[in-house]
Amino acid sequence: MHRVIISGIGVEIPEASISNDELVESFNAWVDIENARRQAAGEELVRKSDSEFIVYASGVKNRHVHTLDGILDPQRMAPRIPPRADDALSVEAEFGVASARKALDHAGLTGADIDMVICAASHQQRPYPAISIEIQKELGIEGAAFDMSLGCSSSAAALHVAFNLVRSGGQKRVLIVTPEIITGHLNFRDRQTHFIFGDASVAMVVEAIGPKETRPGRFEIIDTRNWTQFSNNIRTNFGFLLRAGQENTSVVEMEGNMIKQVGNKVFKEVTHAAHRFITAFLADHGMTPSDVRRYWLHQANARMNAMILKLALGHEADQDTAPMVLERLGNTAAAGAIIALKENHEDMKAGEHGLICAFGAGYSIGGALVRMH
Repeated sequence: MHRVIISGIGVEIPEASISNDELVESFNAWVDIENARRQAAGEELVRKSDSEFIVYASGVKNRHVHTLDGILDPQRMAPRIPPRADDALSVEAEFGVASARKALDHAGLTGADIDMVICAASHQQRPYPAISIEIQKELGIEGAAFDMSLGCSSSAAALHVAFNLVRSGGQKRVLIVTPEIITGHLNFRDRQTHFIFGDASVAMVVEAIGPKETRPGRFEIIDTRNWTQFSNNIRTNFGFLLRAGQENTSVVEMEGNMIKQVGNKVFKEVTHAAHRFITAFLADHGMTPSDVRRYWLHQANARMNAMILKLALGHEADQDTAPMVLERLGNTAAAGAIIALKENHEDMKAGEHGLICAFGAGYSIGGALVRMH
């Protein structure tokens, strides 16, 4: 078995951003319009949102978005991303390539050095041709590529796959790309979810090193693990069979088929599942949660992360132990934990351990135990 490292990490954050106040202003303007219609029809009224509620419920104060145009328009409330010709680079591939180039630069490699691409994201722009193959072509990579998705655990699941492929010798260097344009699938008219998500793209290079080789400043992957358990508490029903279930097949109904979740159940069940996952994973390596220098957790909910680590460590974890980027970026789905990793690792000393852990719809949890060279 080969030793395996993460030799490069790349992050692409869109320039456009939306504050809570801006989002709430748009949402409440739509509520006024919608409630006038509902009152006339004798239907139940929609509650307004507010910035304090958003911060309390999630910890999010701001989010960056791939395309701002259209999101804050109460008559539209969705990004306006025009379709591209089939022979043009797709929106998601373009976003993925931006972070992939940064990861390759960080690793000191080019596309010619990679022999596999995995595009792992919570949402894929299309079923085929695979977005990963499009990224592969754009970067001049030989070999193979495939897409995969496991909700917000997608990048962690891809790391699990890449680690085992490289460790076994099946691949030499794998490029993981996670372009998350989740605002394109978000119902900005749903009070429970309209504030949660932001867009970002991340990438990692996973490669083998020699038996005695050292790469200062890079992480060696000690082990990875994945866990899943079926739950409907985070769900989207948007897919190709949606059209087949409608009488009017010329228009695909989005309302009720976009992201939805039962927040209180997700909080309770995922908190306990993640705590059990972390402690069991570490115990299998003769470690306790206190032996880990830094945790890079999924950036979904500040209170959830705090509770997971309080259960694991027996005390509150500070920003140094478990850095958060949620407040300024929102939940960037499978990209969040990797952004936290990229921004918070250079101060770690050789021999110190870190744990990447992501959790999301499914339920799904993915983890990677790493050690700094």
